[in-house]
Amino acid sequence: MKRFLIIILFLMPVLSFASEKPVWVDAEGEAYMSEIDTPKEVMARAKADAQRRAIEEAVGNFIKSHTLVSNSQLAEDLVYASVRGKIQKFEIIKEGWDEKDRNLYKARLRALVEPVYPEKGHGISVKLSLSKADLKEGDDVKIFYQANKECYVYIFSVAADGSVTLLMPNSINKDNHIKQNKAYEFPPAGSQIHLKAMFLPDFKGKVAEERIKIIATKKEEELVPLGFQEGMFKVYDSKSTGMISDLVKRLNQLEPADWAEATAVYTIKR
Repeated sequence: MKRFLIIILFLMPVLSFASEKPVWVDAEGEAYMSEIDTPKEVMARAKADAQRRAIEEAVGNFIKSHTLVSNSQLAEDLVYASVRGKIQKFEIIKEGWDEKDRNLYKARLRALVEPVYPEKGHGISVKLSLSKADLKEGDDVKIFYQANKECYVYIFSVAADGSVTLLMPNSINKDNHIKQNKAYEFPPAGSQIHLKAMFLPDFKGKVAEERIKIIATKKEEELVPLGFQEGMFKVYDSKSTGMISDLVKRLNQLEPADWAEATAVYTIKR
């Protein structure tokens, strides 16, 4: 008996373009003084902590500014998840020893942070395509992918509400390690999995636009424990699957050269 792996997802995006301008953010840092620390060292650590937090806050703003908005929900565009921040200048708003804990030094600052994007052509790059771009409901579809370096791949479908369903690795195909420049397909030849194009159960329209996203990482990453449900024999909504924003946060912790992504868009017609 054949088993079926079904992608059911409806996406009608409105692209919100990002500003490349630096942003002002406020952040507070702190540091404790040990027996071997000097006050000057503690003060410097507190200010460095505040600068780090300012960059984290700014990076969050940069990611949000590259958001795909669909049906009043947010689905982060992973192309921009690798953005980093660099402080152009900052000013101390307030600093001093904590009144309750005299070993704790706090520094609050306002920083101007500019976005820094990784250079293209370095690190991992991955190619993704589908057997068909224009599908009718019930059509079989295959995913083709290839990377320029030996790496690990994760294939997702991303729903309009930002929920993510994991297609690969799965309980049948657990090995997601691929070799350099070798072409692969999913489902693999001879697999008992079939990938079919289907509409959402409540969808009343005649055409739906969907997308598949592949992520390639240098090392095996703990992406699956983020809460993504496996898309085997069942469809999951935003209440049961991990959100794309969780995936963005995880990828943002990696070095830009250590991961890459690609997206394939296709339409389904009745």
